[in-house]
Amino acid sequence: MSATPVEVLWRPGCPFCVKLRVGLMVLGVRATWRNIWDDPEASALVRAHNQGNETVPTVRVGSVVLTNPSAGKVRSLARRSSGR
Repeated sequence: MSATPVEVLWRPGCPFCVKLRVGLMVLGVRATWRNIWDDPEASALVRAHNQGNETVPTVRVGSVVLTNPSAGKVRSLARRSSGR
């Protein structure tokens, strides 16, 4: 059984996004990365889950949305959501 898809909403220049990217790579977690400055839908999703703010990284794992989570939390949620 594969892990639940992970989607990371990010923006260039964000140090927290870089930290998450490195952490996910180290843990072997695959994610789809969507730049909120290039993707209006991603920007709207981030604002909807962060009281109108464009706080990144915002991560969606299945139906769960997290703001600035650790890589370990993302991996755990992706595995738990897929029944692993």
